[in-house]
Amino acid sequence: MPHFPIKMPQLGESMAEATVREILIESGAEVKADQNIFEVETDKAMMEVTTPCGGIISEVIAEIGTSYSVGTQLAFIEASEEDAIRAGLLKPKEETESEAASSAGSGDSEANLHFAIDEKDMIESQPPGASYVDPRPVQPTVEGELPVPIRSSVYLSPRMRHRMEELGLNSADLAGLPGSGAGGRVTVEDFEKFIQEIEQSHMTDASPMRIAVADSMRRSWTRPLATVTVPVIMDEVLAHRKSLEAKPGVTLYAMRALAIALSENTAVAGRLIGNRIVHPNAIDIGFAVEAEDGVLVPVIRNVDQKSLGELREPYETLIQRAQERKLPADATGAGIATITNVGPFGITAATPIPLPEQNLVLGLMAGRKTPIWDPESGDFVPKLESQFILSFDHRILDGGAAGRLLQRVGELLQNPAEL
Repeated sequence: MPHFPIKMPQLGESMAEATVREILIESGAEVKADQNIFEVETDKAMMEVTTPCGGIISEVIAEIGTSYSVGTQLAFIEASEEDAIRAGLLKPKEETESEAASSAGSGDSEANLHFAIDEKDMIESQPPGASYVDPRPVQPTVEGELPVPIRSSVYLSPRMRHRMEELGLNSADLAGLPGSGAGGRVTVEDFEKFIQEIEQSHMTDASPMRIAVADSMRRSWTRPLATVTVPVIMDEVLAHRKSLEAKPGVTLYAMRALAIALSENTAVAGRLIGNRIVHPNAIDIGFAVEAEDGVLVPVIRNVDQKSLGELREPYETLIQRAQERKLPADATGAGIATITNVGPFGITAATPIPLPEQNLVLGLMAGRKTPIWDPESGDFVPKLESQFILSFDHRILDGGAAGRLLQRVGELLQNPAEL
Protein backbone atom coordinates (compact mmCIF):
# COMPACT_ATOMS: atom_id res chain seq x y z
CA MET A 1 0.00 0.00 0.00
CA PRO A 2 1.23 3.55 -0.72
CA HIS A 3 2.57 5.79 2.04
CA PHE A 4 1.45 9.39 2.59
CA PRO A 5 2.83 12.11 4.87
CA ILE A 6 0.69 13.61 7.65
CA LYS A 7 1.69 17.26 7.89
CA MET A 8 1.14 20.04 10.38
CA PRO A 9 -2.20 21.51 9.25
CA GLN A 10 -3.21 25.18 9.13
CA LEU A 11 -5.37 25.04 12.26
CA GLY A 12 -6.07 28.78 12.30
CA GLU A 13 -5.91 31.66 9.85
CA SER A 14 -3.00 33.30 11.68
CA MET A 15 -1.19 30.11 12.67
CA ALA A 16 2.40 29.66 11.50
CA GLU A 17 3.52 26.83 13.77
CA ALA A 18 2.43 24.66 16.68
CA THR A 19 4.15 22.68 19.44
CA VAL A 20 3.43 18.97 19.85
CA ARG A 21 2.22 18.35 23.40
CA GLU A 22 1.00 14.76 23.18
CA ILE A 23 1.33 11.87 20.71
CA LEU A 24 -1.81 9.76 20.79
CA ILE A 25 -0.67 6.89 18.53
CA GLU A 26 2.37 4.70 17.93
CA SER A 27 4.03 3.37 14.81
CA GLY A 28 2.14 0.37 13.53
CA ALA A 29 -1.19 1.50 15.00
CA GLU A 30 -4.30 1.08 12.88
CA VAL A 31 -6.30 4.30 12.65
CA LYS A 32 -9.60 5.52 11.24
CA ALA A 33 -10.26 8.61 9.17
CA ASP A 34 -10.34 11.86 11.19
CA GLN A 35 -8.88 10.14 14.26
CA ASN A 36 -6.95 12.39 16.65
CA ILE A 37 -3.27 11.44 16.56
CA PHE A 38 -1.47 14.54 17.91
CA GLU A 39 -2.42 17.19 20.45
CA VAL A 40 -0.66 20.43 19.60
CA GLU A 41 -0.47 23.87 21.18
CA THR A 42 -0.72 27.03 19.11
CA ASP A 43 -0.39 30.55 20.47
CA LYS A 44 -4.16 30.56 21.04
CA ALA A 45 -5.36 27.10 22.02
CA MET A 46 -4.78 23.37 22.34
CA MET A 47 -5.90 21.63 19.14
CA GLU A 48 -5.76 18.20 17.51
CA VAL A 49 -4.17 16.89 14.34
CA THR A 50 -6.26 14.17 12.73
CA THR A 51 -5.66 11.49 10.12
CA PRO A 52 -6.69 12.23 6.52
CA CYS A 53 -7.99 8.67 6.04
CA GLY A 54 -7.99 5.23 7.56
CA GLY A 55 -4.86 3.10 7.46
CA ILE A 56 -1.76 2.14 9.45
CA ILE A 57 0.69 4.62 10.95
CA SER A 58 3.99 3.50 9.46
CA GLU A 59 6.24 6.09 11.12
CA VAL A 60 5.99 8.89 13.68
CA ILE A 61 8.51 11.70 13.16
CA ALA A 62 7.22 14.39 15.53
CA GLU A 63 8.64 14.75 19.02
CA ILE A 64 6.85 16.02 22.11
CA GLY A 65 7.81 19.56 23.06
CA THR A 66 9.08 20.49 19.59
CA SER A 67 7.55 23.24 17.44
CA TYR A 68 6.78 22.52 13.80
CA SER A 69 5.82 24.94 11.05
CA VAL A 70 2.69 24.51 8.94
CA GLY A 71 3.36 21.89 6.27
CA THR A 72 6.03 20.01 8.21
CA GLN A 73 5.79 16.22 8.10
CA LEU A 74 4.76 14.76 11.46
CA ALA A 75 4.12 11.13 10.55
CA PHE A 76 3.46 8.75 7.67
CA ILE A 77 0.33 6.73 7.05
CA GLU A 78 0.00 3.60 4.94
CA ALA A 79 -3.40 3.57 3.26
CA SER A 80 -5.18 1.72 0.51
CA GLU A 81 -5.44 3.40 -2.87
CA GLU A 82 -9.22 3.58 -2.50
CA ASP A 83 -9.00 5.37 0.88
CA ALA A 84 -6.32 7.72 -0.43
CA ILE A 85 -8.44 8.69 -3.44
CA ARG A 86 -11.46 9.26 -1.22
CA ALA A 87 -9.39 11.53 1.03
CA GLY A 88 -8.00 13.49 -1.90
CA LEU A 89 -4.44 12.29 -1.40
CA LEU A 90 -4.41 10.54 -4.77
CA LYS A 91 -6.15 11.31 -8.05
CA PRO A 92 -8.02 8.51 -9.82
CA LYS A 93 -5.92 6.86 -12.50
CA GLU A 94 -8.47 7.52 -15.22
CA GLU A 95 -8.47 11.25 -14.47
CA THR A 96 -6.85 13.25 -17.26
CA GLU A 97 -4.50 16.14 -16.70
CA SER A 98 -7.20 18.66 -17.58
CA GLU A 99 -9.62 17.03 -15.18
CA ALA A 100 -6.98 17.04 -12.49
CA ALA A 101 -6.43 20.76 -13.00
CA SER A 102 -10.14 21.51 -12.79
CA SER A 103 -10.62 19.30 -9.76
CA ALA A 104 -7.80 21.00 -7.87
CA GLY A 105 -10.26 23.61 -6.69
CA SER A 106 -13.14 21.23 -6.04
CA GLY A 107 -14.75 20.77 -2.65
CA ASP A 108 -13.35 17.25 -2.09
CA SER A 109 -9.73 18.34 -2.46
CA GLU A 110 -10.24 21.54 -0.51
CA ALA A 111 -11.68 19.57 2.39
CA ASN A 112 -8.31 17.83 2.77
CA LEU A 113 -6.08 20.63 1.55
CA HIS A 114 -4.12 20.87 4.78
CA PHE A 115 -3.07 17.24 4.40
CA ALA A 116 -1.74 17.74 0.85
CA ILE A 117 0.43 20.87 0.91
CA ASP A 118 2.63 21.31 -2.14
CA GLU A 119 6.35 20.96 -1.57
CA LYS A 120 6.93 24.52 -2.83
CA ASP A 121 4.66 25.81 -0.06
CA MET A 122 6.27 23.81 2.70
CA ILE A 123 8.03 25.75 5.44
CA GLU A 124 11.18 24.15 6.77
CA SER A 125 10.71 22.79 10.27
CA GLN A 126 12.86 23.74 13.21
CA PRO A 127 15.21 21.05 14.48
CA PRO A 128 14.21 19.26 17.69
CA GLY A 129 14.89 21.43 20.71
CA ALA A 130 15.06 24.67 18.75
CA SER A 131 13.55 27.60 20.56
CA TYR A 132 11.20 30.17 19.07
CA VAL A 133 12.86 33.56 19.24
CA ASP A 134 11.17 35.91 16.75
CA PRO A 135 7.63 36.89 17.79
CA ARG A 136 7.03 39.45 15.04
CA PRO A 137 6.78 38.32 11.46
CA VAL A 138 5.38 34.80 11.64
CA GLN A 139 1.67 35.52 11.95
CA PRO A 140 -0.28 36.91 8.98
CA THR A 141 -2.87 39.58 9.60
CA VAL A 142 -6.58 39.22 8.91
CA GLU A 143 -5.95 40.45 5.34
CA GLY A 144 -3.37 37.70 4.89
CA GLU A 145 -0.33 39.98 4.79
CA LEU A 146 2.62 39.87 7.11
CA PRO A 147 2.56 42.57 9.77
CA VAL A 148 5.01 45.42 9.30
CA PRO A 149 7.78 45.26 11.91
CA ILE A 150 7.36 47.86 14.63
CA ARG A 151 9.54 50.93 14.07
CA SER A 152 10.07 53.39 16.86
CA SER A 153 10.71 57.08 16.36
CA VAL A 154 14.24 56.60 17.70
CA TYR A 155 16.83 56.31 14.94
CA LEU A 156 18.51 52.91 14.70
CA SER A 157 21.35 52.46 12.25
CA PRO A 158 21.21 49.69 9.60
CA ARG A 159 24.02 47.88 11.44
CA MET A 160 22.01 48.10 14.66
CA ARG A 161 18.83 46.82 13.01
CA HIS A 162 20.72 43.93 11.44
CA ARG A 163 22.10 42.91 14.84
CA MET A 164 18.61 43.10 16.38
CA GLU A 165 17.16 40.96 13.60
CA GLU A 166 19.85 38.34 14.24
CA LEU A 167 18.59 38.05 17.82
CA GLY A 168 14.89 38.26 16.92
CA LEU A 169 14.38 41.59 18.70
CA ASN A 170 12.59 44.79 17.74
CA SER A 171 12.71 48.40 18.90
CA ALA A 172 10.00 47.83 21.53
CA ASP A 173 12.38 45.44 23.32
CA LEU A 174 14.80 48.34 23.82
CA ALA A 175 12.34 50.60 25.63
CA GLY A 176 14.11 52.44 28.42
CA LEU A 177 17.60 51.70 27.11
CA PRO A 178 19.61 54.98 27.36
CA GLY A 179 21.79 55.78 24.35
CA SER A 180 25.27 57.26 24.43
CA GLY A 181 25.31 58.38 20.80
CA ALA A 182 24.52 61.78 19.33
CA GLY A 183 21.09 63.00 20.40
CA GLY A 184 20.66 60.03 22.72
CA ARG A 185 20.94 57.52 19.87
CA VAL A 186 21.37 53.89 20.95
CA THR A 187 24.65 52.62 19.51
CA VAL A 188 25.70 49.06 18.78
CA GLU A 189 28.02 49.26 21.80
CA ASP A 190 25.07 50.28 24.00
CA PHE A 191 23.11 47.38 22.61
CA GLU A 192 25.84 44.78 23.16
CA LYS A 193 26.32 45.97 26.74
CA PHE A 194 22.55 45.69 27.24
CA ILE A 195 22.57 42.12 25.91
CA GLN A 196 25.46 41.15 28.19
CA GLU A 197 23.64 42.50 31.24
CA ILE A 198 20.51 40.57 30.27
CA GLU A 199 22.48 37.33 29.88
CA GLN A 200 23.62 37.69 33.50
CA SER A 201 20.04 38.04 34.76
CA HIS A 202 17.58 35.34 35.69
CA MET A 203 15.41 34.52 32.66
CA THR A 204 12.54 32.20 31.78
CA ASP A 205 11.18 31.36 28.34
CA ALA A 206 8.02 33.25 27.37
CA SER A 207 5.16 30.96 26.38
CA PRO A 208 3.82 31.05 22.80
CA MET A 209 0.65 32.70 24.12
CA ARG A 210 2.59 35.42 25.94
CA ILE A 211 4.60 36.12 22.77
CA ALA A 212 1.39 36.31 20.75
CA VAL A 213 -0.21 38.73 23.23
CA ALA A 214 2.90 40.93 23.20
CA ASP A 215 2.98 40.99 19.40
CA SER A 216 -0.72 41.83 19.23
CA MET A 217 -0.37 44.72 21.67
CA ARG A 218 2.64 46.16 19.82
CA ARG A 219 0.69 46.17 16.56
CA SER A 220 -2.31 47.72 18.28
CA TRP A 221 -0.21 50.55 19.68
CA THR A 222 0.83 51.72 16.21
CA ARG A 223 -2.57 53.45 15.99
CA PRO A 224 -3.72 56.61 17.79
CA LEU A 225 -5.82 55.14 20.61
CA ALA A 226 -8.07 57.08 22.98
CA THR A 227 -10.29 56.18 25.95
CA VAL A 228 -13.55 57.56 27.36
CA THR A 229 -15.49 56.60 30.48
CA VAL A 230 -19.20 56.68 31.38
CA PRO A 231 -20.73 55.56 34.72
CA VAL A 232 -23.50 53.00 34.29
CA ILE A 233 -26.05 52.09 36.99
CA MET A 234 -26.21 48.28 37.22
CA ASP A 235 -29.12 47.77 39.69
CA GLU A 236 -31.63 46.92 36.95
CA VAL A 237 -29.26 44.38 35.40
CA LEU A 238 -28.61 42.66 38.73
CA ALA A 239 -32.32 42.60 39.62
CA HIS A 240 -33.18 41.06 36.24
CA ARG A 241 -30.39 38.53 36.55
CA LYS A 242 -31.58 37.54 40.03
CA SER A 243 -35.11 36.91 38.72
CA LEU A 244 -33.90 34.32 36.18
CA GLU A 245 -33.38 30.66 36.92
CA ALA A 246 -30.46 30.43 34.47
CA LYS A 247 -28.44 33.54 35.25
CA PRO A 248 -26.46 35.16 32.40
CA GLY A 249 -23.16 36.76 33.27
CA VAL A 250 -22.99 40.55 33.55
CA THR A 251 -20.53 40.53 30.63
CA LEU A 252 -23.23 38.98 28.46
CA TYR A 253 -25.66 41.82 29.24
CA ALA A 254 -23.02 44.35 28.20
CA MET A 255 -22.19 42.35 25.06
CA ARG A 256 -25.81 42.25 23.98
CA ALA A 257 -26.26 45.99 24.65
CA LEU A 258 -23.09 46.82 22.73
CA ALA A 259 -24.20 44.67 19.78
CA ILE A 260 -27.54 46.49 19.56
CA ALA A 261 -25.82 49.90 19.77
CA LEU A 262 -23.33 48.95 17.05
CA SER A 263 -26.05 47.60 14.77
CA GLU A 264 -27.67 51.04 14.87
CA ASN A 265 -24.50 52.65 13.47
CA THR A 266 -21.99 50.16 12.06
CA ALA A 267 -19.54 52.89 11.02
CA VAL A 268 -18.29 53.27 14.61
CA ALA A 269 -16.99 49.70 14.46
CA GLY A 270 -15.52 50.10 10.99
CA ARG A 271 -11.89 50.10 9.95
CA LEU A 272 -10.12 52.93 8.17
CA ILE A 273 -8.44 51.51 5.06
CA GLY A 274 -6.89 54.24 2.93
CA ASN A 275 -9.49 56.99 2.67
CA ARG A 276 -12.51 54.76 3.25
CA ILE A 277 -14.27 53.37 6.32
CA VAL A 278 -15.04 49.69 5.84
CA HIS A 279 -18.22 48.77 7.71
CA PRO A 280 -18.47 45.32 9.33
CA ASN A 281 -20.57 42.68 7.61
CA ALA A 282 -21.71 41.16 10.90
CA ILE A 283 -21.85 42.09 14.58
CA ASP A 284 -19.40 39.48 15.86
CA ILE A 285 -18.16 40.31 19.35
CA GLY A 286 -15.39 38.69 21.36
CA PHE A 287 -14.94 38.54 25.12
CA ALA A 288 -11.72 38.20 27.06
CA VAL A 289 -11.17 35.01 29.08
CA GLU A 290 -8.16 34.61 31.33
CA ALA A 291 -6.20 31.49 30.47
CA GLU A 292 -2.86 30.15 31.63
CA ASP A 293 -0.19 32.81 31.01
CA GLY A 294 -2.42 34.94 28.81
CA VAL A 295 -5.85 35.85 27.55
CA LEU A 296 -8.02 34.22 24.90
CA VAL A 297 -10.83 36.03 23.07
CA PRO A 298 -13.55 33.66 21.85
CA VAL A 299 -16.00 35.26 19.44
CA ILE A 300 -19.78 34.92 19.31
CA ARG A 301 -21.22 35.54 15.86
CA ASN A 302 -24.19 37.80 15.04
CA VAL A 303 -24.77 38.89 18.62
CA ASP A 304 -27.30 41.52 17.51
CA GLN A 305 -29.56 38.78 16.09
CA LYS A 306 -29.70 36.63 19.23
CA SER A 307 -31.52 37.23 22.49
CA LEU A 308 -29.85 37.21 25.87
CA GLY A 309 -31.30 33.77 26.57
CA GLU A 310 -29.97 32.38 23.29
CA LEU A 311 -26.48 33.70 24.03
CA ARG A 312 -26.14 32.32 27.56
CA GLU A 313 -25.35 28.68 26.78
CA PRO A 314 -22.80 29.25 23.99
CA TYR A 315 -21.20 31.99 26.11
CA GLU A 316 -20.71 29.68 29.09
CA THR A 317 -19.48 26.86 26.86
CA LEU A 318 -16.88 29.12 25.24
CA ILE A 319 -15.62 30.26 28.64
CA GLN A 320 -14.96 26.66 29.60
CA ARG A 321 -13.36 25.80 26.25
CA ALA A 322 -11.16 28.91 26.42
CA GLN A 323 -9.94 28.03 29.91
CA GLU A 324 -9.07 24.58 28.56
CA ARG A 325 -7.45 26.27 25.54
CA LYS A 326 -9.59 24.19 23.20
CA LEU A 327 -11.67 26.75 21.35
CA PRO A 328 -13.64 25.52 18.32
CA ALA A 329 -12.58 26.96 14.97
CA ASP A 330 -15.82 28.91 14.49
CA ALA A 331 -15.17 30.82 17.74
CA THR A 332 -11.74 32.08 16.73
CA GLY A 333 -10.82 34.83 14.32
CA ALA A 334 -11.61 38.50 14.17
CA GLY A 335 -14.71 40.09 15.61
CA ILE A 336 -15.48 43.79 15.45
CA ALA A 337 -15.15 44.55 19.17
CA THR A 338 -14.19 42.91 22.46
CA ILE A 339 -15.70 42.98 25.96
CA THR A 340 -13.37 42.65 28.94
CA ASN A 341 -14.75 42.44 32.47
CA VAL A 342 -12.08 43.21 35.07
CA GLY A 343 -14.61 43.92 37.83
CA PRO A 344 -14.06 40.54 39.54
CA PHE A 345 -10.46 41.62 40.20
CA GLY A 346 -11.61 44.76 42.03
CA ILE A 347 -10.32 47.05 39.29
CA THR A 348 -12.19 50.35 39.13
CA ALA A 349 -10.27 52.04 36.30
CA ALA A 350 -8.23 50.74 33.37
CA THR A 351 -7.26 51.50 29.77
CA PRO A 352 -7.98 48.36 27.72
CA ILE A 353 -6.29 48.14 24.32
CA PRO A 354 -8.28 46.98 21.27
CA LEU A 355 -6.95 44.10 19.19
CA PRO A 356 -5.05 45.12 16.03
CA GLU A 357 -7.89 44.07 13.73
CA GLN A 358 -10.56 45.79 15.85
CA ASN A 359 -11.49 49.39 16.51
CA LEU A 360 -13.21 48.98 19.90
CA VAL A 361 -12.78 47.35 23.28
CA LEU A 362 -15.27 47.86 26.11
CA GLY A 363 -14.04 47.42 29.65
CA LEU A 364 -16.37 46.72 32.62
CA MET A 365 -15.03 47.88 35.96
CA ALA A 366 -15.92 46.77 39.49
CA GLY A 367 -19.25 48.09 40.80
CA ARG A 368 -19.36 50.42 43.80
CA LYS A 369 -22.28 51.72 45.86
CA THR A 370 -22.63 55.40 45.00
CA PRO A 371 -25.11 58.05 46.21
CA ILE A 372 -27.23 59.10 43.21
CA TRP A 373 -29.67 62.01 43.36
CA ASP A 374 -33.31 60.88 43.00
CA PRO A 375 -35.52 63.81 41.90
CA GLU A 376 -38.72 61.94 42.86
CA SER A 377 -37.73 61.44 46.50
CA GLY A 378 -35.62 64.59 46.65
CA ASP A 379 -32.78 62.66 48.25
CA PHE A 380 -29.63 60.74 47.46
CA VAL A 381 -30.24 57.02 46.89
CA PRO A 382 -27.52 54.35 47.00
CA LYS A 383 -27.02 52.76 43.57
CA LEU A 384 -24.51 50.23 42.26
CA GLU A 385 -22.43 52.09 39.72
CA SER A 386 -19.82 50.66 37.36
CA GLN A 387 -17.47 52.57 35.12
CA PHE A 388 -17.74 51.48 31.48
CA ILE A 389 -14.50 52.32 29.68
CA LEU A 390 -14.29 52.36 25.89
CA SER A 391 -10.92 52.42 24.12
CA PHE A 392 -11.03 53.10 20.40
CA ASP A 393 -9.10 54.01 17.28
CA HIS A 394 -9.16 57.81 17.27
CA ARG A 395 -8.95 57.86 13.47
CA ILE A 396 -12.47 56.38 13.35
CA LEU A 397 -14.12 57.93 16.41
CA ASP A 398 -13.88 61.17 18.30
CA GLY A 399 -14.71 61.63 21.96
CA GLY A 400 -18.29 62.72 21.27
CA ALA A 401 -19.16 59.71 19.12
CA ALA A 402 -17.49 57.34 21.58
CA GLY A 403 -19.37 58.95 24.47
CA ARG A 404 -22.71 58.64 22.66
CA LEU A 405 -22.01 54.97 21.97
CA LEU A 406 -21.31 54.36 25.67
CA GLN A 407 -24.40 56.34 26.70
CA ARG A 408 -26.51 54.17 24.38
CA VAL A 409 -25.08 51.01 25.95
CA GLY A 410 -25.97 52.39 29.38
CA GLU A 411 -29.53 53.20 28.27
CA LEU A 412 -30.08 49.68 26.94
CA LEU A 413 -28.86 48.19 30.21
CA GLN A 414 -31.58 50.04 32.12
CA ASN A 415 -34.15 47.79 30.36
CA PRO A 416 -32.45 44.38 30.58
CA ALA A 417 -35.70 42.45 30.00
CA GLU A 418 -35.68 43.77 26.42
CA LEU A 419 -32.21 42.42 25.72
